[in-house]
Amino acid sequence: MPAQTMEQLVSLCKRRGFLFAGSEIYGGLQGTFDYGPLGVELKNNLKRLWWKHNVYERDDMEGIDAAILMNRYVWRYSGHEATFVDPLVDCKTCKGRFRADKLGEATCLKYPKKHPGECDGELTEPRDFNMMFKTGVGPIADDDSFAYLRPETAQGIFVNFKNVLDSTNRKLPFGIAQIGKAFRNEITPRNFIFRVREFEQMEIEYFVLPGEDEAVHDTFIEDHVNFWVEEAGLRRDNLKLYEVPKEELAHYSKRTVDIMYKFPIGWEELEGIANRTDFDLGSHSREQDKLGLTASVMENEHSTEKLTYFDHAQNRHLVPYVIEPSAGVDRGVLAVLTEAYDEEFLPNGEVRTVLRLKPSLAPVKVAVLPLKKNADEIVAVAKGIKASLQASGEMRAVYDDSAGIGKLYRRQDEIGTPFCVTVDFDTLGRGDDTALKDTVTVRDRDTMQQERIPIAELAGYVRQRIG
Repeated sequence: MPAQTMEQLVSLCKRRGFLFAGSEIYGGLQGTFDYGPLGVELKNNLKRLWWKHNVYERDDMEGIDAAILMNRYVWRYSGHEATFVDPLVDCKTCKGRFRADKLGEATCLKYPKKHPGECDGELTEPRDFNMMFKTGVGPIADDDSFAYLRPETAQGIFVNFKNVLDSTNRKLPFGIAQIGKAFRNEITPRNFIFRVREFEQMEIEYFVLPGEDEAVHDTFIEDHVNFWVEEAGLRRDNLKLYEVPKEELAHYSKRTVDIMYKFPIGWEELEGIANRTDFDLGSHSREQDKLGLTASVMENEHSTEKLTYFDHAQNRHLVPYVIEPSAGVDRGVLAVLTEAYDEEFLPNGEVRTVLRLKPSLAPVKVAVLPLKKNADEIVAVAKGIKASLQASGEMRAVYDDSAGIGKLYRRQDEIGTPFCVTVDFDTLGRGDDTALKDTVTVRDRDTMQQERIPIAELAGYVRQRIG
């Protein structure tokens, strides 16, 4: 059964080195987390799977890695300066600050069992709060020497549309993919890594001819649901689609469908897939309105480019429509951990905690364990096996002799290692059955079943099963 509470995941992540509170030794910094030794492997594996699915396995996608700092006019003409706001209220009693539209999810600082507004505190009238972080640029601090930390990765793609188009000679339809950091000054970050101030996004901006956008939108929705099920290992019945009502759509969106996942906190957005029409390329184009190519955006006096596409079939320039699948890496990690978490009650009354991660996502693929850590020959063989497995470059392998074999198995179960390889006296040819010489025991994480495998065949055995 997937994790039922966030506390289960927080405890496991801290105990086993997946995630730590940011700046913890100084009391932390709310809304920031550090990925530990296992967490960074899991996160990188998820990003690698996403990139493989969306870039390497398609013929219509390019990748970029745009700068985090951008000219502030990018955010003016994208609409973020005017619209990227949350309603903020202050409590005059406890001095807390909360999102006015999320009071039911917040906790009163004075009475933790109550929500703000349900206590004796008086709330101020809501006011707009822009969530973009400002930072100084250059040696002089004045009103003209600042930039924003990007609140999304999408704009880095839009402003590079012409660069990618000119350097690759792509024809519509085609997409640009990017994985990168974004920053939002959330009023009330909460729920572990679900809502934080520093996070990573996996985004695609897919450019199509106007009129083809709706069909492509539907295709991406289906494809990305399949990614989360088939590649990330989420159960289909823990996913559902949410059609965002028109009154809740972002200013750029014609239609948005959210892929929702059943987190321990309830159904929440895992990925949004939006039809952004021609808003963004039009907004960033020089005097775009004067060309008569789009009526949905303001005139831009600062851009130096016309971000259009010449369609030979129509013999004219046009502004492509854009379909945007956008997923949070951190939310993806949280969903994967939630889905994989399991507590199994054994016949002896013990509880076995297991992370049933897909092998392709598991931080460690193989753990090599000596039956006795003080048996020099066994240790030497075990370390040699570990080194040969990892030298292939196809899998992360570890050697561990810090406890008895039973505890070592449990430790690897908790971190999601699919296979444990045990080297024993039979491996050396000193057991009752000499035919077992040069073989090892391979234990499966999910079934706990064991089988003997020749050392010479071990790498191929594991490779076949981790995908």
